[in-house]
Amino acid sequence: MAPFISRRLRKGAATTAVAAAAMAALTASQAPGVVSTDHGDRNQEQRAGEPAPDDTPIDGGSSYHTDLPPLVTPDKPGSSTDLPGLPGGSSIKPEAGIPASVLAAYKKAEAALRESNPGCNLPWQLLAAIGKVESGQARGGNVDAGGTTVSPILGPVLDGNGFALIKDTDGGAYDGDSAHDRAVGPMQFIPSTWASWGRDGNGDGKKDPNNIYDAALAAGSYLCAGGRDLSVKAHLDRAILGYNHSQEYLNTVLSWFEYYKRGTHEVPDGAGVLPANGGSGGGSGSGNKGSGKDGGKGKDQGKGEEENAHTLPKPSDENGNSTPTPTPKPGSGDETPGSPTPKPPTTPPPGTPSGPGKLTAVGARELSATAGTHFARSPRVKAVDAAGKPVAGARVKYEILGETGARFLGLVRSATVPTGADGTATAPKLLAGEKTGAFTVRATAVGQEVAPVEFAATVKARPVPQADALARLDDKELTAPAGGSFAGPLTVTATNKGKATAGVPVTATMITSAEHPDPADKGPYFLDGAGKPVRTLTALKTDASGQLTLPEIRTGDQTGTFLLRLTTEGGAVLDVELTVTQADAA
Repeated sequence: MAPFISRRLRKGAATTAVAAAAMAALTASQAPGVVSTDHGDRNQEQRAGEPAPDDTPIDGGSSYHTDLPPLVTPDKPGSSTDLPGLPGGSSIKPEAGIPASVLAAYKKAEAALRESNPGCNLPWQLLAAIGKVESGQARGGNVDAGGTTVSPILGPVLDGNGFALIKDTDGGAYDGDSAHDRAVGPMQFIPSTWASWGRDGNGDGKKDPNNIYDAALAAGSYLCAGGRDLSVKAHLDRAILGYNHSQEYLNTVLSWFEYYKRGTHEVPDGAGVLPANGGSGGGSGSGNKGSGKDGGKGKDQGKGEEENAHTLPKPSDENGNSTPTPTPKPGSGDETPGSPTPKPPTTPPPGTPSGPGKLTAVGARELSATAGTHFARSPRVKAVDAAGKPVAGARVKYEILGETGARFLGLVRSATVPTGADGTATAPKLLAGEKTGAFTVRATAVGQEVAPVEFAATVKARPVPQADALARLDDKELTAPAGGSFAGPLTVTATNKGKATAGVPVTATMITSAEHPDPADKGPYFLDGAGKPVRTLTALKTDASGQLTLPEIRTGDQTGTFLLRLTTEGGAVLDVELTVTQADAA
């Protein structure tokens, strides 16, 4: 976690019981500054060269940001009702904004775990809440086009001085410290924990704790471990406490979790609201360690960094009303001595990508897949500027248009992804669904007047399973008196090249003879759904074991030997004799 933390407490009742609990807990906790966890004797348990003890929190028990979401009472006179997601809200809360790449990483991790561990029920808002208190959403989304932090985000040195004692386990490879470990990256993993839980979330073949896609998937995997169902409150609490075993930490994460569930919005990378100290990890990535419980960070230090933060709401006055600080006018005498009047930038900051002038398709624009599967290739486009050069960091929105059951991974109809260094952006994996037919995937450049690129997609029907042989399970003669039904079920097995085959369509028809297989108009019959006699059934399929048990067969009033013919796709034919005897006189 971030080594420098300050606190923003809002007056006024919380909108939820959880947020209220968080407020109460934080009010009773430590003074402003670094919030850490008392680890007791565990600080003395690790020996040189050994990994951290098994019960060490995932972030090593580092400090964390204690900023809370805006807390207002919607029905209080004069208070705002513009909470994210609240009906009737009109303004957008800066605190509800999550940087584009960071938000995409959380949602991608949720989708991946929904597929690999659906019983966990991981909501991406939980990852967002943890990312908020651990690193301020990667320092407001200060990541490159691939999702890797521009500068290191390091927690305090875990030397037992106010934090856990964790001696070096990675030779300084991740944290640059060969004496002690430090939490690393936007989700603040200690190196020994990353060694077990590291994941490749962006598919580049590497597991990098400094990459938000990798770190988010790793955090989600940890939260889902041990068969947890995060829709169960007890499981949710245990998962969060495993990240940092502190009741104050739990309450803070839950307050942001509830806040984000009410609604969020996407903001550009680098434009997220920073924590009150102006950024996590000390801003420079130096990760200055704390001294004692407050990490050696006094109130004056905290104030200095808070003034450097951007898009931050001001503290509340005694009546709970926001008191904005006016901007001094040049020559008014209110300027800070020696401080120049800030001027609006005339050029974009370094690294700001220019907008794309054109989108072009990469690869084929016609895609097809079989129902119930996924498309082998995803739509892909390249963004270039007016000079034809690739544009990195541009946002491309992919949308599914038309009546179809197809969805992107995560079961969504639209997804926004950034272009890479080569200017390309690939849509998430496209799932075909069960509905057959054609639809369109459209790619557009977000915020740019650029012609869209459309891909024609088709979902084809599943191939019909075929069988080249049918056989009865037994060879008992089927004999019954007229006016009754044949006792016992008639079960057959369908095979293809000697292997039992599921889902094979089978047609059952009463025929006149093997030489002249015309449909019969007398003799044994079946009953349809309305209870009417029928001598042909077509809606029959073999089960998962390749077997089919026919419905009850009635004998009819005619005596004699009759023939039931079963046929399948693939050419399998089986004739079954049915003998109807004279009814018993009694």
